Amino acid sequence: MSEPTVSVSTTSELPAVQITAEQRAEALERVNQPRYHPTAFLWEWARSLTFALFLFLFLHVFIMEAFKIPSGSMEGTLRIGDFLLVNKLVYGAELPMTGTRLPAIRAPERGDVIVFKWPPDPSKNFVKRLVGVPGDTLSMNEGVLVRNGVNVNEQYVVRTEPDDDFSGESFRWQRDHLVKTAEASIAYHPSRNNWGPIVVPEHKYFVLGDNRDNSLDSRYWGFVPDSLVRGRPFVVYYSYEPDSISRFDWLTRVRWNRLGERIH
Repeated sequence: MSEPTVSVSTTSELPAVQITAEQRAEALERVNQPRYHPTAFLWEWARSLTFALFLFLFLHVFIMEAFKIPSGSMEGTLRIGDFLLVNKLVYGAELPMTGTRLPAIRAPERGDVIVFKWPPDPSKNFVKRLVGVPGDTLSMNEGVLVRNGVNVNEQYVVRTEPDDDFSGESFRWQRDHLVKTAEASIAYHPSRNNWGPIVVPEHKYFVLGDNRDNSLDSRYWGFVPDSLVRGRPFVVYYSYEPDSISRFDWLTRVRWNRLGERIH
């Protein structure tokens, strides 16, 4: 007896399947698509945060820094409640914990508004106008600043109490820098509106507040070493009118007209 035969269909007998270019591309995309890992999102988030933090620290240390005006010593130019951006590159940014500075774009000049560490207490930042550079001879006569024998036209100055002159021990430091003789320095009795002439030493600056009658400045505590200069403020990025009664004065009393104002 003969065994039954089994018929087997070959591929040549199957109908041809047509695959479009779009279907082929979708298939390749599905095959090549990376598998999702549960920690992938956390890694991307951490990497973005690290980059943002590094960028912030770089800008803060080397480029610019925010600074708030706490007093009225620069009233007329800057007001209490102003927030400033300070350019730290222009005078050479200080490298943290090294005491060295990057090369400066230029040296501080007469008339610049500068931010510096207060010499009697470097933990505090002050902002004043630079009026004397090394080698300048400075004096004041009835409230008028005299530099190198010439009266300075200070259009930015505000005088609130021009007739209220006073003297005290805080001015006596000027004796060591007087142009006069030693005998004359003994009889030297400077006051707020009348002092000098004194010479600005090398690597030092003399600064005054624009609110000339209400400013704790170089007249009282001396020169600013160039190593304590931090930068030059260039714009008011936020400002509000402080109010001790309102808890949200920073939000409800915004000085919109001062936002973006350039500092000269």
